[in-house]
Amino acid sequence: MSVFNQPRKRVIQAIILGMVVLIITRLFFLQIVEKKYAKLADANAVLRKVVYPSRGIIYDRQNRAILSNDVLYDLVVTPASAKNIDTAYLCKILNIDKEEFRKRIINAIVRNGRVRQSVFAALLPAEVFGQLQESMYLFQPGFELVPRQIRSYPYAAAANILGYIGEISPERLKDTTYSSYNSGDYLGLAGLERTYEAVLMGTRGIQYLVKDNLNRPQGAYENGEFDSAAIAGKNLRLSLDIELQQFGEKLMKGKMGSIVAIDPQTGGILAMVSAPTFDPNLLTGSYRSTNSVLLNRDTTKPTFNRAIQATYPPGSTFKPMIALVGLDEGVITPSFGYPCGGAYYGCSRPIKCEHHDAGHAANLRLALSHSCNSYFSHVYRLCVDASKFGGIRAGGLQKWSDYMNSFGFGHRIGVDVPSEARGIVPTPAFYDKMYKGSWNSCTSVFLGIGQGELTLTPLQMANAMCIVANRGSYYIPHFVKSIDNDDTHLLDKYKEKHVVAHISDTAYSAVIHGMTDVVESGTGRVAQIEGITIGGKTGTAENYGIVDGKRTKLKNHAAFVAFAPAENARIAVAVIVENSGFGARYAAPIASLMMEKYLKDSISTKRQALMKTVMETVTLDPAMVAKSKLDSLNNSAIIKKNGTK
Repeated sequence: MSVFNQPRKRVIQAIILGMVVLIITRLFFLQIVEKKYAKLADANAVLRKVVYPSRGIIYDRQNRAILSNDVLYDLVVTPASAKNIDTAYLCKILNIDKEEFRKRIINAIVRNGRVRQSVFAALLPAEVFGQLQESMYLFQPGFELVPRQIRSYPYAAAANILGYIGEISPERLKDTTYSSYNSGDYLGLAGLERTYEAVLMGTRGIQYLVKDNLNRPQGAYENGEFDSAAIAGKNLRLSLDIELQQFGEKLMKGKMGSIVAIDPQTGGILAMVSAPTFDPNLLTGSYRSTNSVLLNRDTTKPTFNRAIQATYPPGSTFKPMIALVGLDEGVITPSFGYPCGGAYYGCSRPIKCEHHDAGHAANLRLALSHSCNSYFSHVYRLCVDASKFGGIRAGGLQKWSDYMNSFGFGHRIGVDVPSEARGIVPTPAFYDKMYKGSWNSCTSVFLGIGQGELTLTPLQMANAMCIVANRGSYYIPHFVKSIDNDDTHLLDKYKEKHVVAHISDTAYSAVIHGMTDVVESGTGRVAQIEGITIGGKTGTAENYGIVDGKRTKLKNHAAFVAFAPAENARIAVAVIVENSGFGARYAAPIASLMMEKYLKDSISTKRQALMKTVMETVTLDPAMVAKSKLDSLNNSAIIKKNGTK
């Protein structure tokens, strides 16, 4: 028996010896070779402190900082150390009761445990910070004041573009997309802050501090050997002109609608105004949450970015696109005329035209300059009913829809701020569902004049003007033209030139001539700028809403689209002023003033009166204004910024 037991005994001894050697080797590595883990293992002796980086700055096209950083303080707590402190006095300073104090301590333990720091009171107002700073010795070692960078908006403009930051929510923390964030961290929640969060946020640093037997920090651990420095976020350089943006917001004060201005040569957005708007400083600092609730509840919906989220029938501003399709399909030529006597009678009910004089639609240029509804209703029907498509239902409407999609309609263009709407471009399937298969070109004839089921965003309308001005090409509209020290490819798609279908230069030239006539001698003469040739188109979009449960005709929206100089455009503009009547009344002057400001850097003396009139005009519904708190909120932001009462 002993002969057979000997090998088994040796095997067992060998296994035990091997395990001992393995354990000794691992301990040697951890304690001698890799000292870091041994030194940081004792959580009772070393405090791990997060160092937040500076968030990236945002600059406009003239390198002016339009979004920068300020500092406020958070009061943080380590629950295990919050003992034998003057709780009553702390509650008095923070204006909370003892029940709220206990609730916050419990929440801190649930979030981060007893020995880790958690935010107890975030972004302290100056007066609260001052009292705490004087009395912190009464609340230590459990409590500490920690600096926290917040955003500031020195120009108090472009709120819906820049966006804002806020504390990450518990729901997001559960999402693996945000695995690098911790409770209490801030991130971009809207606008450019959200889109470019990954480059703006920077990289957090870690600082290790030695604690004494009372849990008080005593200094750097191992002379900072294991600390990691915070790396600042990268800066964004925009195509936005902040002075043009401010000017546009002043022009739209008291109105509802939007302005979009784009550089056709690059796709860079020069201004994007959504009105009514708000001071972005309302969404920073200790009152951010309260102000956010008030803004979201306001009757004027200032947080709704009408430039990319609202959709409208484009009205007559759409006629240049109808003309391009007609020319490209060969159903008309630039000399094609239509005998309009004041209405279009080709369908069951007449479509009214504002002009009655003979010859006002004798050719394309005249029809565009006079904005003849009959002419473009007829051109639309010629396109979709063309025999080569087998008629509108067999292929004509689908072909027309394909043209519209190539112009950037009916889908998101891809602007670099979130929540862009698609708009609607009707297709055969759309009408089959709507009319149960019984429809024809008269059913959809209003598409020819930018009405009916067609809806576009102001951004899409402005981008269409870039296409016309460039004679068939565009770049995806965007705000960010460069990122400092960029090693990503985030901006590559905005540098790619997109060519629209196969429409000829001749067709574009014919349409551009008609659009310059609109401003020189047609419906848009109010938009003239001395010394600059402008291509433009007025529009009046019918507006329906639900009143007392019924679909009711409301006051029309005014629209104007344009580009200048017409020969080599540097700016393309779309303006919508809701519930304000004809496009020439308000939309055209606003677009013209924006172009003059950008191209000439100032408004001429001759047009100062026009500018004053536009700025003082209020088109908002008085009942809506009466219920709105927006003006008082914006005034409070100005007072806070100026430090006055």
